[in-house]
Order: sequence, then C-alpha cells, then structure tokens
Amino acid sequence: MSFSSTLATSLKKFALLGASCALLAPATAKAAEDDGFNIGGAVRYNIYSASYAKNGAGDEQFTWDTWRLNVDGTSGGIDLSFEYRFYPSFDTHFIHHGYMGYAFSDDLYGKLGVFQKPFGITTYASHSWWFQTPYYVGLEDDYDMGVGLEYTPTDDLEMQLAYYRQAEPRGALDNGNAFAVSDEAARYSYDIVPVDGADLKELNTANARIAYQLTDCWEIGASGQIGQIYNSALDDAETAYAVAAHLEGNMGNLNVKTEYVHYDYEARDNAGNKMDLVPMGAYGLVYDVAAEADMYVAGIAYDVPVEFGPITSLQFYVDYTYTDKKNDAFADTQQLVPGVLVTAGPVYTYIDVAMGKNHPWLTDSFGAGLDEGDDDADWETRFNVNIGYYF
Repeated sequence: MSFSSTLATSLKKFALLGASCALLAPATAKAAEDDGFNIGGAVRYNIYSASYAKNGAGDEQFTWDTWRLNVDGTSGGIDLSFEYRFYPSFDTHFIHHGYMGYAFSDDLYGKLGVFQKPFGITTYASHSWWFQTPYYVGLEDDYDMGVGLEYTPTDDLEMQLAYYRQAEPRGALDNGNAFAVSDEAARYSYDIVPVDGADLKELNTANARIAYQLTDCWEIGASGQIGQIYNSALDDAETAYAVAAHLEGNMGNLNVKTEYVHYDYEARDNAGNKMDLVPMGAYGLVYDVAAEADMYVAGIAYDVPVEFGPITSLQFYVDYTYTDKKNDAFADTQQLVPGVLVTAGPVYTYIDVAMGKNHPWLTDSFGAGLDEGDDDADWETRFNVNIGYYF
C-alpha cells in the first residue's frame, strides 16, 4: 500500500516556512517557457509494526514499497505529465497519471488524459502517508480518464470543470500475489470495480470545484461530482453523486485543513437489487464500502526548520476523519494519524502512528470496516515509517 506525497507536493509544504500567510498553489502544470522534458522518479521503503497481524501479534515488516518513473515537460506549447508506478509488495503496477495540457491563456488551462479529479482539498486533504478516509472511497487524490479546464480569473478565485468518461486504465497483477484478488483493481486510486454478482463500473462522471481566497491566510471551497455506476449485466446505470465543502488556512508555519464530504453511490447488482455496499478496488485488492456516508475531515500541521546533518525540516501533524455511514445498522469508521515528516535533501520520511476503528487497512480482517463494521470494534494501531528518495 502506498500513500501520500509526491516530491512536488512536499516542496510546496516546505515553501510555507518563513511565510506570514500563503495558500498552497493549485496543482496545475502550467506551460514551461522553453521546450524540454525532465525524467524523474522515486524509490520508497516501508517499515511497520502493528497491533494486529497476519501472522501473530506484533508483526513487523520491512518492505520495498514503491518505485516509479516520471516524465514532465513541454514541446510546442503542449505540456506532458506522466507517472507510472510499481509496487513490489503487491506484485502490481499501473499508471498514476498521464495527461496533455495546454494554456489557452494566462487564466485558462486545459487537460486531456488521466488526471486528478477536482474535488475537495487538492492535491491532498491529508498530511500523513495514510491520506484521510475519503481516499479509501475514491474522493481524495482520485484519478480518472477525461478532459478538464482550470480557470483562474483573479489571484483569489479558482474554478475547475472536468468530465471523465471512465476510470483510469487498469494496470496488471504479476505472479498471482496471494493478497491481490482482481486485475480490475490494479490501480492507484479507488474506483468501483466488478465482482461476482455485480458487474459494475464508473461512467460519465462530471466534476466541478470552486475555491476562493477569503484572506491572505484562508481558502474556502466547494465541490460537486455526479456520474453513473453502470451494470453491464443489466445494461443500465444508477446515478451516484458526492459533494464537499472545505476550509484551509496557512498561518506562518501552521497549516489547517478541514473538509466535509457526503457521497451516495447508487448501484444495483446483477439481479437488480439496490446495493447497500459497493465494491471498490485499488492495488489489486477489493473490499466493500458503505454506499452512502458523511465524512468529517480535519488535519493540522506545523513546520519546524532545523539544521541537523542533512535534515532541514520537521513537519509535525495530526489527521483525523470520522465516517458516519447512513445505514443505521452499520458501525461508523474513525481514523487518527499523528506523525512527523522529516526532510533531508531528496529524502522524505513519514513517521506515522496510524490508529483506526473499523478501518479496512488497520485490522486483522483486511477490507472490513468501511462496510457494515462492528459496534464493538477496538482501536487498532500501526507504527509506520515510509522512507522515499525522490529524484
């Protein structure tokens, strides 16, 4: 499992150091002044110890998390941004994003291909390696295939519109990984995928997002998403939607993120029955999530510049999400992640203490938690260190 930040996003975080008030810049690849391309990437390792375990309490592992390749540049005024990822622990690989971009003017920028949906706080609603819980239902750092426009008429206002014909192309599973269960789930961001008895996929999704800088320190925004969950066995589709409101502030070295998300994934199985749970997949793995829920998201981070060998910055953070499932028979999900991000040149290290109650990854019953859940579920904990070299 791989989570949070690209190098570019990490650099944006540290640009806040020494600033009195500055909002994070939009995740927009504007056209470069000169033609040319850069090739980069990352290698990441993961060390963890969990209160739950697959092979016994106190399970500890040291794994090769990720390696990836990036190509970014411009030629003839047309930009290209591409990233492909490999996850040795899951024996899977897939595209992260890949799009062409063009600046029609200083205010209007267009994208075509696989790119991030404009929804909620972008690029991330989180500070930690774990993301916030909206990621696990396809509503944080989600990438699909379509066309989009970004319009910034003033320094204070940003508007984004996008249409996605379908989810991003799936990747591939190698060597029959025992944990991986579906080629359709070989992808980076969570999407609704087909399973036995429910031949589902996402189609024709439209997104709109507006963000306004209230003051030099605070941004407020709203987002909407509407689309289809298509059942190929029925040759019919149900309408699904999501909405979000967010408030983000930067005060010196302090960053605050808050967000409210509501989603309703209407879907029917092959027998025509309305589904209270929908299958979502990523990294070759599939699990059920509640078809409708409210999510309350909050995170705070503080940057401390240091001079300790190669270490130049420590970012301390706490992220929290409460998920209120709308089915009264389901138990709610919580996630709490305190931690610190250590910057040392090109090396970024996340040290997290991830705690979850009815969380699909923080459990000895993988995938359970965002489904019906358990009223008597305990809090589970995973101490996690992710070390990444970005180039």
